[in-house]
Amino acid sequence: MCLAVPAKIIEKDNMMATVDVEGIQRQISLMLLPDAQLGDFILMHAGFAIQKIDEEEANYTAQLLKEVAQDGEG
Repeated sequence: MCLAVPAKIIEKDNMMATVDVEGIQRQISLMLLPDAQLGDFILMHAGFAIQKIDEEEANYTAQLLKEVAQDGEG
């Protein structure tokens, strides 16, 4: 199963970005989404931004992922 995680771009340097995922920051590539800008919400998979999404969708997806993780712990 493949999983894309919502993140917010907080820094951008050419085709690389620093994103924030629930307070965790990591570097990802923007090669597949070159029009992504600072402040955009994106879906990331395997170190790449793959799709722009709006903030509401990012929050909803993050909440669903938290629920799935909690169900897996129980």
